[in-house]
Amino acid sequence: MASEPSFFELGVADPERGRAFYGALFGWSFEPGPSGHGFSIATGGLPGGMHGGDADASPYLFFRVDDLDAAVTRLRELGGTVEDMGEEGDEESVARFGRFKLCRDDQGSAFGLHQPPEGQ
Repeated sequence: MASEPSFFELGVADPERGRAFYGALFGWSFEPGPSGHGFSIATGGLPGGMHGGDADASPYLFFRVDDLDAAVTRLRELGGTVEDMGEEGDEESVARFGRFKLCRDDQGSAFGLHQPPEGQ
């Protein structure tokens, strides 16, 4: 089903410290991220990720879409923008986690779009 929250991302200065903190606070499990930097987070509910080098970041909430390209087109038609996140990831990462775009609405508020991998 499209439009429900499907993924979250935490930006922290130091991912190892973030892993220790959130693991102790919430009991989350962490695996190395697909890029070798940061972590994938298993919460028992909504899946997430953590990346480093982003000390002032707010948590990013990603909403599920069935077709990321169509959603980005509609977002732009409505006055929203897409942030440059660099490469979308390699084929293995996309197959495991799906495709993501960090966006801003027409007032500048950040959120994300997430097209999960096939079959999820």
